[in-house]
Amino acid sequence: FILNRIQGVIFIMAFSGFSFFRELRELWRFQSLLVNERSIVFYAEDATSFIYFEGLIKELTMNLGRKICYLTSDPNDPILRYGNDKIRSFYIGKGMVRVYLFLSLKADVMVMTMPDLEIFHIKKSKNYHVHYIYVFHSMVSTHLIYRKGAFDHFDTILCIGRHHVDEIRATESAYELKTKILLECGYGHLEALLKKKLEWERQHDPIDHSGKQILIAPSWGPNALLETCGVELVKILLRSGYYVTVRPHPETTKKSPHVIYSIKNQFHGNPKFNLETDIRSQESFYYSYCMISDWSGVALEYAFAL
Repeated sequence: FILNRIQGVIFIMAFSGFSFFRELRELWRFQSLLVNERSIVFYAEDATSFIYFEGLIKELTMNLGRKICYLTSDPNDPILRYGNDKIRSFYIGKGMVRVYLFLSLKADVMVMTMPDLEIFHIKKSKNYHVHYIYVFHSMVSTHLIYRKGAFDHFDTILCIGRHHVDEIRATESAYELKTKILLECGYGHLEALLKKKLEWERQHDPIDHSGKQILIAPSWGPNALLETCGVELVKILLRSGYYVTVRPHPETTKKSPHVIYSIKNQFHGNPKFNLETDIRSQESFYYSYCMISDWSGVALEYAFAL
């Protein structure tokens, strides 16, 4: 029985391209640090998380001179090659190594932009009193869009505005939850968009919108725009003479790749069609005449920035 189990583990590790060994090595490297060397820890689900942390990290490392640790589940996250002696980065994957690291975490502060702490497999540390901070990656409502309990287990929440404060306080009252520290911090990603827009306009000629570039940037899930009528929508717009850029949510790319494949397969040969899968780029924002979205928070970013 034991030999069979060992053979099974070996097969799984071989099948996964030895990613498991890499994650174990990074876990050991992280846990080898002294506690004061990993006082402030950031966790990123993927490479795009950095755009929401960027302002905080710059303030901590450049203006306050603090060192941070950055854990990422993306093996291709650029942060892993980032040349900054104040940022230690570690790849921890999305499997058992990540689960174990969270359960055994020893740090003063953990900063996340992933909700649902304690709800599913990502739990709070059982060995150390870690202070958990949530950073929003969208300006949308906390209870209209997210799952029930998505923010209940954080200690501090960096709220974008008063609407988040009011919603979270109402939720605490309705469900008799602990009172969290709520700080109104604005939205660093929106500030960055506004700044980049001004820089972009200084470097480029005014856009001629006679061709009318349409940006489709929806949310994700079985009832979202691309999943329900993406192909039909693109087809109608192209037939009407518009240029179309489809900018799928990263979760659609991960969870519904067949949707992306279907759209790409039908329109990749059309010179008026473009598929943009890297949401770190904002070029399509600046070139677009308008955006079509659903309940995605990117619609608010586009509205306020452009």
